Amino acid sequence: MLFALTAVSAAVALLLTGAIAGLFYGYSVSVMPAFDGIAAEHGITAMRSVNEKILNGRFFASFFGTPVACAVTGGLLLALGETPAAVLFFAAAATYVLGAFLPTVVVNVPMNEALAAATVPADPDEAARLWTEFSGRWTRWNTVRAMFCLVSLLLVGLAVFVWARS
Repeated sequence: MLFALTAVSAAVALLLTGAIAGLFYGYSVSVMPAFDGIAAEHGITAMRSVNEKILNGRFFASFFGTPVACAVTGGLLLALGETPAAVLFFAAAATYVLGAFLPTVVVNVPMNEALAAATVPADPDEAARLWTEFSGRWTRWNTVRAMFCLVSLLLVGLAVFVWARS
């Protein structure tokens, strides 16, 4: 029973970590470059809409669930005596929290809130300045989040591999 529960937990951790890694990666390689390629006032409006619409249960499941699922799986693996795999799941959780969760809370969300509060300038040059300042910094930090999520995903995959070989 504990083995089956651990397997389900590991699968959930893998799926959630992959989902959030893909989300952040997709923003860095497609969404933000697309927004950068349109008129600044439209980029600002589009980003504001994204920031409103992303606050939903599907996003919250992957954003908050990833470190929980990784830590729970690590704990279950410890209970099974699978210490090396457990340590990798704990490392995946810590990597995610330090490299994705904290930057989101400390950098990206405050930037999103500032963009939401800003008045979109009527002057296209001023709108471009506002968007350029926002987009460059936001995308750099988002890329950091994506990279840490991908490392976390690799750690989850390695943990499953190590567990399977034990």
